[in-house]
Amino acid sequence: MRRLFPVTDQTPATTPADREWSLDELAEAYAYPEPVPGGPRPWLRANMVSTLDGAAQHDGRSQPISTATDMRIFGTLRGLADVVIAGAETVRQEGYRPARVRAEFTARREAAGQGPAPAIAVVTASLDLDFSLPLFTSPLVPTLVLTGAAAAPDKVAAAEKAGARVVIAGDGTGVDPARAVRALAELGHTRLLTEGGPRLLGQFVSSGVLDELCLTVSPMLTAGDAQRIAGGPAVEVPRRFALVSLLEEEGFLFGRYRRS
Repeated sequence: MRRLFPVTDQTPATTPADREWSLDELAEAYAYPEPVPGGPRPWLRANMVSTLDGAAQHDGRSQPISTATDMRIFGTLRGLADVVIAGAETVRQEGYRPARVRAEFTARREAAGQGPAPAIAVVTASLDLDFSLPLFTSPLVPTLVLTGAAAAPDKVAAAEKAGARVVIAGDGTGVDPARAVRALAELGHTRLLTEGGPRLLGQFVSSGVLDELCLTVSPMLTAGDAQRIAGGPAVEVPRRFALVSLLEEEGFLFGRYRRS
């Protein structure tokens, strides 16, 4: 990070401007909320990137509108999460692989009672996935497949044969977002991170289960017909989120917003 714009006292006021934050400082700045009395509750955070004109992708991928610092934050958020949730289309387009162990977060994860790396959870109604990929056959932590109770039995069997854990989170073929959050929490995953895509994020927004949005605003204009960060039907009343912190580097803005 080159510049820091404090918004609340959760952002370290002692961090000098115009220098790069260490991964440890980023981890402190993006820490999940402390558990409340009565036991931990799931906290769903989204991490997305958007251009100035609202495009969440370019040529179907987010990488062209990202930056190295954005990827450092991306890695930090993964390093803090119990599970990373992504839609099947995003998994296919972005070429998802298993989350890896990062030495910088080992001690922090051990202290929090977490495993060595987050699990990847793929949300899919059709289970139209290549179960021969490393994401399913050789992850450090078994990949989760979130689907509905009416999913095709042969696809469910194929996923389980590859080593994935199938989690039912809907009564039909699709996944109910609120039920998905509850199902993950029942598995012990309370620090939740979704990386989209836009359709999945829109479902979380519509269901009212999104607690936090980490949004990178890229100083680019792409025009075209790319998706926004959240798609699908509009909510009846717009959801209001509060700005927690804002960082800037070379025109890129890194905002963190929480449910008001």
